[in-house]
Amino acid sequence: MSTKIRVGDRAPDFALPSASGETTRLADFRGKKNVVLFFYPKDETPGCTVEACTFRDNYEAFASAGAEVIGISSDSEESHRSFQSKHRLPMVLLSDRGGEVQKAYGVRSLFGLLPGRVTFLIDREGVVRHVFSSHLRVRDHVAEALDVLRTLGGREGQPALA
Repeated sequence: MSTKIRVGDRAPDFALPSASGETTRLADFRGKKNVVLFFYPKDETPGCTVEACTFRDNYEAFASAGAEVIGISSDSEESHRSFQSKHRLPMVLLSDRGGEVQKAYGVRSLFGLLPGRVTFLIDREGVVRHVFSSHLRVRDHVAEALDVLRTLGGREGQPALA
């Protein structure tokens, strides 16, 4: 599965509602934080729950490195609220009901049926530094993002993680 957005491209900006009802924009993080943006098929499905919980279990490592973790699916804000509450998910979950952001990032569906599972690591300047796509290796989305994040460095003025 290939994506339209590649390493070195500027990440498309977006404005989507979060589970809390607030609008989140990628531009809100520009100049401040790296962003781990993961697209996933559906709340409460086995693979998506494992992926989200793996991000949860590593959330402090991302936060310590100065990165924000954001999940996007076509589920409603209400579905995201339930999913977050049930699994104690600390990351922002955004609702892309029409799939426009998924299309802008070139996240393709599997067999035209199952929405894509792709993770993008976007640096503070809004440039894509890593893309990982796999429907089955759900835990690897987290490991790959952390590995690349360690090479980028953490917060402003801090060296890369060891």
